[in-house]
Amino acid sequence: MKINQLTHAEELLMNILWKLNSAYMKEVMEEYPEPKPHQNTVSTFIKILVEKEFLTTEKEGRIFKYTVAIPFEDYKKFRLRSFVEQYFHNSGTDLVKTLLDEKLLKTSDVNRLLELKTPKAENPISDFIEEITSDKKTKKKSKKKEKKKKK
Repeated sequence: MKINQLTHAEELLMNILWKLNSAYMKEVMEEYPEPKPHQNTVSTFIKILVEKEFLTTEKEGRIFKYTVAIPFEDYKKFRLRSFVEQYFHNSGTDLVKTLLDEKLLKTSDVNRLLELKTPKAENPISDFIEEITSDKKTKKKSKKKEKKKKK
């Protein structure tokens, strides 16, 4: 299934539908923040989202029930991939470095996440992050320890 990027208005509507998972027009309108758009506007956006295969429809009598076809997690991953591709030349390392530089992410958080994925001894990324963020004195001590271990 190919995921397309949503416009701001479509994404706002999808956030409501992701929260509800499935809903009728009345429920969607109740969840919309103020100022609420006209129901015809929302109906047009829903039609577009059905065409883009983000929603499915099921007719129940005279009304339609709209159900999410693309989960939020899938869209979030799609957006993250395109963000990294566009702004970081497809380099996750550059993204993490920027997050660290801007103090939006702590080295300890990165290390903790990496330890969950792989044992510390097998994790060169964790060692690299620790090296570039540690004090110079610590770097010298760790190099001396490594030399002693080799002997």
